[in-house]
Amino acid sequence: MTNSQRLLRKSIFPVLALLLLAANLRPALITVGPLVGSIQDATGLSAAAIGLLTSLPILALGVFAPLANFGRRVGLERTLALAMFVLCVGILIRSAGTTAALFAGTLILAAGIAVGNVLVPSLIKRDYPERIGFYTTIYVLCLALTAAIATGFAVPLERLLPGGWRSALAIWAIPAGLAALVWVVNSLKARPSPVGVEQTSKISVWRSPLAWFVAAFLGLQSTSFYVVVSWFPRVIQSIGYDPAVAALLVTGFQLVSVASGAALPKFLALREDQRALAVVSSSTIVAGVLGMLLYPSWTMLWVALAGFGSGVCFPLAIAFIGLRSADHHEAASLSLMAQTMGYTFAAGGPVLFGLAYDLSGGWSVPLLGLVICALLQALTGYKAGQKRTVSEPKPGLSQSLQR
Repeated sequence: MTNSQRLLRKSIFPVLALLLLAANLRPALITVGPLVGSIQDATGLSAAAIGLLTSLPILALGVFAPLANFGRRVGLERTLALAMFVLCVGILIRSAGTTAALFAGTLILAAGIAVGNVLVPSLIKRDYPERIGFYTTIYVLCLALTAAIATGFAVPLERLLPGGWRSALAIWAIPAGLAALVWVVNSLKARPSPVGVEQTSKISVWRSPLAWFVAAFLGLQSTSFYVVVSWFPRVIQSIGYDPAVAALLVTGFQLVSVASGAALPKFLALREDQRALAVVSSSTIVAGVLGMLLYPSWTMLWVALAGFGSGVCFPLAIAFIGLRSADHHEAASLSLMAQTMGYTFAAGGPVLFGLAYDLSGGWSVPLLGLVICALLQALTGYKAGQKRTVSEPKPGLSQSLQR
């Protein structure tokens, strides 16, 4: 092997490992939704229990995020390899078919995904500090595309494979196992991580107002996304659309999100801070939801508009973790804080949206609540988009201290 071939392999393998990791962080979460009917028929679970099964992973992403602290002790690569192994095991347990296995497996696989979610921004900050926007975008696009593929193939796989819905869930253990193997190989070449920096970063992150704005922006945009994918099929049906068309429109929402998210690196290159980008993209979600409420006959336009804003906001929220951090240690601490608080908060969004519908008897109140959520998202995005790191004091404060 020539030197150029070795260099190419050395540069390509980490990117492929990152993409394979991303490809495993969503399918196991979202494949339950299309198979809910079959799971309910086989297990006899109530509607409330099914609702818990579908919302539990979102909460688990926040609750299990602190497990990423193992990355400080054993290294990012080894921890990611372990996370993919845990994900593989959780998928297999969930596919056993019993009610206990469904919930236990869901919690186990969510723990693996939570660790991956937290550590990826730190990995990007460490390995690609000058191209955070680009690598964050391809990471998020891989997340979105594999989620769409998993959603679209869930029912066909159920019908094709001999085990039905159990096999349709279990098949995702194959790429998870492959990812675990790849990250084991990657860990053999891992660079040693200096110790002693993380604790200082962790303290400053939890005491930094900027860090809390980053966490709030991530949590609010996640709330908007999960409310849309959970409830908008019913909202659209109530307007008069066929259920199949309603499902297609929500799929379109995700596809528009992928397209707009692909443009994030160009958006980031326009200005040194991202305040305007956060406000504009959040405002399109406000416009889309208000349009659904006021002019429902133009539903396709409003769904596309909301999808555009959501597609920019999610990769932007992930990019904030690297952009607002001084180094990859601080990025790991900020990622842990933002995703713990953000996903824990977001887990309540679909529940509160449904509760608002039950109490009000219509969709106006919950949709107005979603508008308020998007407005708060714009505000926190404006604060999170300022060009400085979480460990830096505000310029005005710094100057006053110097005087």
